[in-house]
Amino acid sequence: MPSLRTIGLWAALIAASAAVSYGLVRAQFPAALLLGPMIGAIAFGVGGSRLHVPRAAFQASQAAIGCLVAHAVTGQIAQTLLEDGPLIVAVVLVTVAVSGLVGWILTRLRVLPGTTAAWGSSPGGASAMVAMAEDFGADPRLVAFMQYVRVAAVVFSASLAARFLMDTPVPGAAVAGSGEVTGPLSLLATLAVAVVGAGAALALRVPAGAQVGPMVLGSLLHATGLVRMALPVPLLELAYACIGIYVGLRFTRETLRLTFTALPGILAATFSVIALCAAWGWGLTLLLPIDLLTAVLATSPGGLDSVAIIAVGSKADVSFVLAVQTLRLFVVLLTGPLLAKWISRSVPGAAR
Repeated sequence: MPSLRTIGLWAALIAASAAVSYGLVRAQFPAALLLGPMIGAIAFGVGGSRLHVPRAAFQASQAAIGCLVAHAVTGQIAQTLLEDGPLIVAVVLVTVAVSGLVGWILTRLRVLPGTTAAWGSSPGGASAMVAMAEDFGADPRLVAFMQYVRVAAVVFSASLAARFLMDTPVPGAAVAGSGEVTGPLSLLATLAVAVVGAGAALALRVPAGAQVGPMVLGSLLHATGLVRMALPVPLLELAYACIGIYVGLRFTRETLRLTFTALPGILAATFSVIALCAAWGWGLTLLLPIDLLTAVLATSPGGLDSVAIIAVGSKADVSFVLAVQTLRLFVVLLTGPLLAKWISRSVPGAAR
């Protein structure tokens, strides 16, 4: 049973998250219910609360976001992939190359050991990167810190971009399908998709399977009209908050103390990757008939669930954004070990 202190801390965190979220909603920020809890959780994590979100709750939230994305997918996504497939692959490869370049520079400057810099600068799949990093000689604590600093920075920067690049701001609490009546059959079908999709993907060890499984299965069923995806708004809002709190609580006082000397390099690497990807996104608007917000979100260096929430809550082209983000996740997981080995071998022996 949780102690009275733990219950009190959770109550205080929920109250603080609600207050920050309310302010962001009033300021018309997309994904306010993700951003507010993340800000509150960072403060509590660094403050030494030692709270943590159960893994099952986080995976259930990811499954809900996967169903949310599936709701936004129509038959047009196949046309998008066919028409822009080569360019989508190019977008993914450029983003991965930019991240690899930043990791290589960090090792040349001897800010971080080679493999740690390679895994920490990988653009996506934060949980999977941390899980695999130790097997390849990287410090998992530094990798985790780099990954979640990037996730938090991407959420903040993407939310700002969505807020100021939209012609007509969408209220922060808006979600796909929020104006629809959720019927019991649609709700049951959606929950079944979430359970079956997440269970199958996790059993097959698919990266980010709790989200990717329901997203793929739900998209196929929803786009073909076999199942109407629908989730109650309160359930989606709870999933938003859970993901925000999960990421925010990863920032602890011990982690900050451990990474203090490397913090300037980590921050420089993080914002360099974001800036370079944003510049590449702007270049995409010259090559494709897409708006700048869609291009920025598509090239944004992760994570998949956070970017999905922001894309669905704004006026971006969700199909294009999620096609790029999902493909990049798998490319990063396939190329991560090779990139880490290359970076480690290309730096002076003292930096290995």
